[in-house]
Amino acid sequence: MLLERFFISSIQILTNPETLLLSVIGVALGIVLGAIPGISSTMTLAILLPVSFYLDQNSAMVFLMAVFSSSVFGGSISAILLNIPGTPGAIVTQIDGFPLAKKGKGGYALAYALFSSSVGGLVGLLILMLLAPVIIKSAMNFRSPEFAAAALFGLAMLAYSTPGSTYRGIVIGVLGVILGMVGFDNMTDMLRFDFRTEFLQNGINLVPLSIGLFGMSEILKNIETSKDSEKLPNIGNIFPPFSSVIKTWKSIFRGSIFGVFIGAIPAAGSAIAVAISYAQEVKLAKDKSEFGKGDIRGIVAPESANNACVGGALIPMMTLGIPGDTMTAVLMASLLIHGLQPGPFLFQNNPEFVSVVYASLFIAITLTLLLGFFLIRFIVKALNAPTTIINFTIIVLCLTGSFAIRNLISDVFIMIFFGVLGYLFYKINLPTAPLAFGLILGPVLEENLRRSLIISRGSWLIFLERPISLCLVVITLIVLLLPLIKFKNRQ
Repeated sequence: MLLERFFISSIQILTNPETLLLSVIGVALGIVLGAIPGISSTMTLAILLPVSFYLDQNSAMVFLMAVFSSSVFGGSISAILLNIPGTPGAIVTQIDGFPLAKKGKGGYALAYALFSSSVGGLVGLLILMLLAPVIIKSAMNFRSPEFAAAALFGLAMLAYSTPGSTYRGIVIGVLGVILGMVGFDNMTDMLRFDFRTEFLQNGINLVPLSIGLFGMSEILKNIETSKDSEKLPNIGNIFPPFSSVIKTWKSIFRGSIFGVFIGAIPAAGSAIAVAISYAQEVKLAKDKSEFGKGDIRGIVAPESANNACVGGALIPMMTLGIPGDTMTAVLMASLLIHGLQPGPFLFQNNPEFVSVVYASLFIAITLTLLLGFFLIRFIVKALNAPTTIINFTIIVLCLTGSFAIRNLISDVFIMIFFGVLGYLFYKINLPTAPLAFGLILGPVLEENLRRSLIISRGSWLIFLERPISLCLVVITLIVLLLPLIKFKNRQ
């Protein structure tokens, strides 16, 4: 039944000129914007998110999945050619990609990255389709205690989202939870934290917050650190021998598996997946001498892991309503705008839409592979564009995009506020992503926690009396205490 709906949705997208054009445009924009240093995948998705508000839910998903998937590959282009990763997931690709580019083999490096990224994306999609129904069977038994415990687990995982400071991510996440309380209380209809200002009574909308945190703040950083474009090396031939590509299948397979399962861990992110994938590849290699000097395995392993994270991050978002990374957090905003609540009931109430998600991702991956080869030389020219033009264009998109949500000037001010806040966080070395996670998970935690305590008449034992919520509570405690135990053992 699932495969039948998947094929039907794929055919409908491909045979409908509007949806096919949206997918092509989304892929092209994702690759080009993802390749520009300073414009991350999350930022690309955030600034293009308002476009989806003018589309029906299926067309919106076709467009956003195209941007989502293709921008992940786009980040590897600047990593290979400029030694500047366009996205966090491409940070490892530059280690071996840039040395190859300096040797005049940048085209080969990009081709390997494109092929392995596409395979990783397909593996991620396949595992998403296989695992989602299994998780849904358990998730359909979720009630308020389980949803509260799952949201708490998602917040606890923020401890691992901030390298160098274990609990910093949690603190910022709690701030996001508090922001989620602004406006009307859903259970009592009382106003909270509105500071007697009318525009805060409806709460803080996720979309202007996302555009500000991930879009405007990045532009402010770019303006501060902007410098003249570096001269790009000659990329050479972009079609390596197919036999040499096939020889890398083991590295691609390993990277894909690492990517999809690490990507499925809330807040883990692609940066962790690619780092682990690369480290494992070096460890397994008999000859390690070429790593860091242009070893193809050092490109295909992290790139396959990077795009496999797309399918992995969609697993908790679609099945439990918990974003797997910052990009799925932004994607959730679009679903909510279209009246769709991610989680187990999405599969029950909107099975056709779920099939559209799968089909959209499959077509996006395929188009990225096909269009990627033709867009590479155009992107090389785009990378030479003056940074002032790029920054100005993105600022205009941020302003118009935040206004387009509800046609409220207050949303523009909210976007600017969080843009400045994101920039200040950057200056004092604080993460921004947990703020968005907290805003999403906060209302889920609060509503289900309060409902659980009403059901149990104030007894906290309700979370320990149900097997699934008990398991989630235990895992959450382990997640929170493990860094503390490791710290004490070091002393």
